[in-house]
Amino acid sequence: MFDMEPEVLERFTWYMREHSALTIMFHTKVAEQMGLSATDEKCLDLAIRAEGPLTAGRIAELSGLSTGAVTGVIDRLERAGYVRRVRDPHDRRKVLVEVTPAEFVKFGHLFEKAQASLVEVLGHFDSAELEVIERYLKLQVETFRKRVIDT
Repeated sequence: MFDMEPEVLERFTWYMREHSALTIMFHTKVAEQMGLSATDEKCLDLAIRAEGPLTAGRIAELSGLSTGAVTGVIDRLERAGYVRRVRDPHDRRKVLVEVTPAEFVKFGHLFEKAQASLVEVLGHFDSAELEVIERYLKLQVETFRKRVIDT
């Protein structure tokens, strides 16, 4: 670890805040087009990226929301047709939240410009630089989740 110069920290803080603001604006725009709130859309994203159905408790853990708030999110997503509640085949007392792919596939086009911008930016770096960027992003996600979200 080295001593961080204040101007370096200030620059990186600005970039992170700007990136965060743009990401929120993007997901708010996507959510509006899907008929959801930004929070509902991000919880749907968590469910989509999961390896199978999730419990409401797991969605709460991943999102940082209370279980009560997650129940409302699941209710809204279910009414909109994006998820359904199903019984856990291994424990019939548990209810799982399962994504209904047919409903959200029609919104894939909303992410095409974001994907294209990522490809454009990554094209400016060689494989060694991409490894450093990936290492930074992975560590940033892990540290942010541990120190900010999970506290």
